[in-house]
Amino acid sequence: MTAEKKTEPGSKASAIAAPSTGRKPWVPKSTVEVVLDQIAKQEKKVAELQRELDTEKTTLTKLLQAKKVLEAT
Repeated sequence: MTAEKKTEPGSKASAIAAPSTGRKPWVPKSTVEVVLDQIAKQEKKVAELQRELDTEKTTLTKLLQAKKVLEAT
C-alpha cells in the first residue's frame, strides 16, 4: 500500500504567497550572482590560507634559526 499525495492547484500558490512566521520568501539568484558569490567565497578562503601559510613560514624560520644555533654549538 502506497500513500498517494493529493495535490490541489490552489494550495501551492497560497502557501507561497503567504510567508510563514517571519521567514523571507526564497528568491532565486541569477547566474551572475551565483558566480560572484563563489568568487567572494574563494577569495576569503585564499586569504585565510595565505594568513595560515605566513604564520607557518614564520614558525619555520624561527625553528631553522634555532637549528643553526644548536648545530653551531
